[in-house]
Amino acid sequence: MCAVLLAVALTGCGDGKREPAVASGAPVETGAAGAQPSTTEPAPAPSDTGTPTVRDTPLAAAPDEEPDTQDEPDAAGLWGTRYTGTAEVAVDVYDFCSSDGSRRLADSRTYTVDSTLDLGRPRTGGGETEDNPFSLLFAAGDPADAGAVSFWSSAVGTASAQDLAGNPRDPQALLTYWDMDWSDGELDATLTDPHTSQAVALNLLNWSAPVVACRDDLGQLPGGFPHALASGTTLAGRLDDSGASLTGQGTSTDSLLEFRIEFTGTAQ
Repeated sequence: MCAVLLAVALTGCGDGKREPAVASGAPVETGAAGAQPSTTEPAPAPSDTGTPTVRDTPLAAAPDEEPDTQDEPDAAGLWGTRYTGTAEVAVDVYDFCSSDGSRRLADSRTYTVDSTLDLGRPRTGGGETEDNPFSLLFAAGDPADAGAVSFWSSAVGTASAQDLAGNPRDPQALLTYWDMDWSDGELDATLTDPHTSQAVALNLLNWSAPVVACRDDLGQLPGGFPHALASGTTLAGRLDDSGASLTGQGTSTDSLLEFRIEFTGTAQ
């Protein structure tokens, strides 16, 4: 069901502020799961195609053309800002364990977790620059626990020139996951590419999984199992230099999870 996700080392978010590192050594689903975030320094995962190494990316040169929107200079004022607060998360869990094999609702849960949101300058890699007003990293909960959520707007790393399927890729490629608009303190963002085909899924919802499918009586696997979030996942709401009030919602690529997140944080 799952392919092994290449570990990708990522650049920091912000100017001189600490960004929590996220582990990407968990399996990526092909109808199952993505990589697992971590707030501790990840141990490199072995791979037949090479192990990514950390690479700091320089500040992109100023473009010759005019900015796409007049809000870009204001967005630069948010680079390096961290918001801390809580997120209320509601998750509907589905399975295919009905008698006819159709998808069914198996469980629903709501919980609250400590969360952070970090903004930084748009990332640069492989000769390209992230086409967003800022880079974004949202982390909710302990990444080792079921219920943890992570959103990455982009990622850059030095990796193998091939993915797990043998497809060629730039070894210093910029991967952009989200398309974000920010205007007058309002954020409107959509996940446009989960990058599961490159085995570099970083937008995740960690959730427990049964030891044996459709046999809940046999118990759950310890910890959580990272599910990559599908294209069309959204994040929108108020985001300015004093605080953030954002709503995220979407589904996992394996159709097993649907979620809604209400995040409220204060700028640090």
